[in-house]
Amino acid sequence: MRESRTGTPVSVGVVAVVLGVTLVTALVGPHPPLNALDLILPLAAGAATLARLRHPVAALVVVTAAVVAYYPFARLDGPLLVLLFVVLYTTADRGHLVAAGAVGAAALLALGFGESGDVRHIDDSMFLSIMGWVVACIAFGGVTRNRRAYLQEAERRAREAEHGREAEARRRAGEERLRIARELHDVLGHNISMINVQAAAALHGLKKRPEEAETALRTIKETSKETLRELRTTLGVLRQVDEAAPTGPADSLARVDALVAATGLSVRTELSGPLGDVPTEIDLAAARIVREALTNVSRHSGTNAATLTITNESGHLVIRVEDDGPGATYTEGSGFGVLGMRERAAALGGTLEAGPRPEGGFRVVADLPLRG
Repeated sequence: MRESRTGTPVSVGVVAVVLGVTLVTALVGPHPPLNALDLILPLAAGAATLARLRHPVAALVVVTAAVVAYYPFARLDGPLLVLLFVVLYTTADRGHLVAAGAVGAAALLALGFGESGDVRHIDDSMFLSIMGWVVACIAFGGVTRNRRAYLQEAERRAREAEHGREAEARRRAGEERLRIARELHDVLGHNISMINVQAAAALHGLKKRPEEAETALRTIKETSKETLRELRTTLGVLRQVDEAAPTGPADSLARVDALVAATGLSVRTELSGPLGDVPTEIDLAAARIVREALTNVSRHSGTNAATLTITNESGHLVIRVEDDGPGATYTEGSGFGVLGMRERAAALGGTLEAGPRPEGGFRVVADLPLRG
């Protein structure tokens, strides 16, 4: 609090001025013979004022008692009331409004009663002025306390808001890392699977069908090159080095033929509707879903044939990948590939269904809204 840092110099200055004026009055002013109260009461009030910051209510009681006793019984008319005003303000500023109001009212009543005799140190106009000062000091102390409490609350809310922004930034960073990890899973899982399939084909046909082995090895070369490029792209995003990464996404529906060719499958592709104006994030997610679904066919279906249908109509991009193999690529939705495809679709407000077909084989259907 500001008062706690500067209160001691203020207290010392006020007390020094009041006691100094009282001493000058005692030395130079005409007055009746002094008594012990002329010395004891100002010193007691001054000491209590110096202690008001630590013990505001006790200091208020001591100063009020000294002031009430000073004017009727002491011989001097020193400015001891100033100390009462200072302590009233401090008591109200420290939150003891009830105590300040009660003691202030009691002081006014005592002063009025003490000045009702034949000898009066305070006339009626001065008494009204004192009453106004008492009320003003208490009110001003209450106002400063309320203002300080308001500023502290505003500062607390600002700190909470700052902490909230930091927590939100950490949450977004975590989500971005999770997205990048999913990208790495998709890229590496698909391409390494393709390399494995093509390497097995090359080894199988190396002696009997050298031309097929050469084709498989060429596919391995292109796939490994693509894997390294996409890995650099994804890590470039993670490191936020824009100049080291390509400007466009590694996968796109515009490259669907290349995606299909990289799988080594015999895929019948059917495209319907405009695919060139699909939003970037949906285009990338759709290409990833196509890649993962075809990878599952090559891994688990037991067949090398599949059907890919991509339709853009009525504001929805629908992707359908089907095969008629005897294998299975779906086990109660627990596979990471299927889970990753579902998460991609859900992140864009879409849906994804994956499961065996009634007529045999397996089906993946993704519905991605293009608007909203």
